[in-house]
Amino acid sequence: MNLKPFAADPQKSLGRQFKENPSKLRNDFQRDRDRIIHSGAFRRLEYKTQVFVNHEGDMFRTRLTHSLEVAQVARGISRTLGLHEDLAEAIALAHDLGHTPFGHAGQTALNECMKEYGGFEHNLQSLRIVDSLENDYVDYKGLNLTFETREGILKHCSKKNALKLGEVGKRFIQKTQPSLEAQLVNFADEIAYNHHDIDDGFRSGLITFKQLQDVLFFKEICSEIKSESPLINDRQCMRATIRRMMNIFIMDLCEQSQGQMDKQDLISINDVRDAGAIIALSEDMTKKQQTLRQFLREELYLHPRVQAMTDNAYNVINSIFEKLMQNPDLINITKAHSQNELAILVSDYIAGMTDRFALQTFEKFCQSKTS
Repeated sequence: MNLKPFAADPQKSLGRQFKENPSKLRNDFQRDRDRIIHSGAFRRLEYKTQVFVNHEGDMFRTRLTHSLEVAQVARGISRTLGLHEDLAEAIALAHDLGHTPFGHAGQTALNECMKEYGGFEHNLQSLRIVDSLENDYVDYKGLNLTFETREGILKHCSKKNALKLGEVGKRFIQKTQPSLEAQLVNFADEIAYNHHDIDDGFRSGLITFKQLQDVLFFKEICSEIKSESPLINDRQCMRATIRRMMNIFIMDLCEQSQGQMDKQDLISINDVRDAGAIIALSEDMTKKQQTLRQFLREELYLHPRVQAMTDNAYNVINSIFEKLMQNPDLINITKAHSQNELAILVSDYIAGMTDRFALQTFEKFCQSKTS
């Protein structure tokens, strides 16, 4: 591994919350990755919505397949830039662990339920999962990940919440940057979901090939591919266009980021933390990314069929939350808790549900109430 001197280095890690003996076979970032993969929260991502609820079809992406795709993109960018692939992969695999059932609709619903108790944010929940909710080890709660992985998982955070998080929250107070590996995962995430949501939207029939011609960047690449392969069909052209668009975004990100790294006098990761954001797209590709995001919002995320799933998610999440707050014994919460503590426990329980389990719980506890 040809690492730059300012890349994250497991030998110089800021460490784990609980001290452990090093492994003879794996570096600490590899161990983080492996703990994440073997966690219950990671396995549950298989049945959590990306855009389409899992039972809508077997071929649509889930939070699990999305996380794997982000990890693949992040590793490639890390290798190109001389950064630590294992750390980027670990962050990518863990970045969505805190997502609720039913995707963003579920998060919005749970956030509203938790409004008077501090709110809910999946990014903070991901950190909470790896820090305390996973409970497979005797000596500590959580997965006891390195500081660098935990820092990368915490993509954004309010000052109010950062003050409660100790060292890992300090950068949001001091306005410093995380590692370059953490920075690039943020871009890998958006590159992956923008393009793969287009693919799933087309596969579902909610986005048509004709509609995509209104996106200038898509139309331009699609025309290139058709001129190279005149006999190509729409499905093949769609996939080829998405691949080439992704490649252009990734190439641009690598070139721009390398240029930024060359301009800076970076000697160590501490220089990275004290510098401005270094991983970046060019201005032109940033505009193209915004155009894709806007297209997806208007044509896919706000589509009546997706909105129907969103409305159902609101009903399910709200009903379960209300029922469990009134009857915590249904999930074996028997000790006396303050309302705030109880709300957090109920929120943890709901956030950990898969789409299918949330629907089953709704039918079991709430259906008689709403029928």
